[in-house]
Amino acid sequence: MRCAVGIFAGLGLLAGCTSRVIEVTSEPAGALVWLNDVEVGRTPCEVQFKYYGVYDVRLRREGYEPVTTSRRAEAPPHEWVGLDLLASPLPITDRVAWHFVLTPVAESADRPAAERDLLERARQMRGQ
Repeated sequence: MRCAVGIFAGLGLLAGCTSRVIEVTSEPAGALVWLNDVEVGRTPCEVQFKYYGVYDVRLRREGYEPVTTSRRAEAPPHEWVGLDLLASPLPITDRVAWHFVLTPVAESADRPAAERDLLERARQMRGQ
């Protein structure tokens, strides 16, 4: 009995650990990224996470329309209930990759005059 307990304890020590990473890229690169209202960096960026599920995602870059959406981090089969009890002796990295294509802000005459004036004043103030 004592030997069996030692074998199971030894197998537990052989188990590798799992790290989970969300990778966010954008076209063009350099967009500021928030996951669940926490700023995590500029694209391309990687952030570690603990839980699978739905994340609120925001991207913002000057000259482009902001992106506000949600994405799901799906659990891979080795994380499913039951299968997660089978330990791998090797470390595992679960990588979730999300890519976003940003849309340039339309600088056109169809904008209202007040909006064009406001944008022009903002550009002038930024230059000061």
